[in-house]
Amino acid sequence: MVRSRQARPRPLDQRARAVLRAIIEEYVATAMPVGSHALAERYGMGVSSATIRSVMADLERAGLIDQPHTSAGRVPTDEGYRAYVEALSEPVPLEPVDQLMIRHQFGQVAFSSEQWFRLAAAILASTTRSAGLVTPVQPARTRLRRVHAAVVHPRLAALVVVPTEGSLRQALVGLPVGADQAGLDEAARQVDRALGGKTAAQSAPVAERLDPLAQAIARSTVALMHQADASQVEGLFSDGLLNVMEAPEFARTEKLRRVFAALQDQAYLGRLVGHVRRHGGVRVFIGHENLLAEMSDVSLVMAPFGHEGRLLGVVGVLGPTRMAYARTIGAVGFVSGLMNELVGQLYA
Repeated sequence: MVRSRQARPRPLDQRARAVLRAIIEEYVATAMPVGSHALAERYGMGVSSATIRSVMADLERAGLIDQPHTSAGRVPTDEGYRAYVEALSEPVPLEPVDQLMIRHQFGQVAFSSEQWFRLAAAILASTTRSAGLVTPVQPARTRLRRVHAAVVHPRLAALVVVPTEGSLRQALVGLPVGADQAGLDEAARQVDRALGGKTAAQSAPVAERLDPLAQAIARSTVALMHQADASQVEGLFSDGLLNVMEAPEFARTEKLRRVFAALQDQAYLGRLVGHVRRHGGVRVFIGHENLLAEMSDVSLVMAPFGHEGRLLGVVGVLGPTRMAYARTIGAVGFVSGLMNELVGQLYA
């Protein structure tokens, strides 16, 4: 279900709905203002161009479309796109073959949340021809769920820290001479028993009382937990920003500079993530509906993933307001649901 920040627009009659839908779909496809003759020729509405012009005039008075120049056709406004999202379209699900391929891709990077985030952003970018975004969220204080350690070199082990909430953390840990996987597994079990459910501050003194190998793992674990506590929003994983840069709306690069600067604003990202998480479901922010003025030239389609007590975050797409909303909403909903499944499997 798509929920918005705005009230539902005033209902339109059947002809006005058809004309507005056609204007939006034509403009999304061509990036050119849409005239009445084009609608009459391409959309088979069964009425004359004069009738379509009359309906377009009504839509313009309602604030749903605009005429950029006196001699030009019409383009949708933010309010027009909102009407389209809320009342004139339904999410378009990904094709079954695409869903299967995406599941397979995630299966190849299992047990690595950072790779999940990068892959999710890349998949959304390629599927929607916009920019894919993923923002993992940290709890206020990281608590340990368990650790995993594997020998990768005679003197080196790969450590994976699984918190009770938030994303996985990874590091390399030096090993003493003669350490093997069996000893490493026992040391990891000691760390789980000693530090499970504790914060970094609670874990630090306990770590010093463990056996030498377990102590080395515990110290690295505490360090990773401190890193995780540094901020609520861990960062932004993105892919496909070039897709947005190539859109004709952004021929003036200062618009994109404002958008890119906003995406580096931790306070803004925190507000955005909090809003999406509180309301749940797929959320659509169109142009001036965005929480920051610098984002008024773009649209965001976002959805939360994960559950309280587990890994949490937000996944979505950024693109021009001239966006294929139905397909984008379907893609974001699918990837969000898949991320929920992966989190459930990880924390089972």
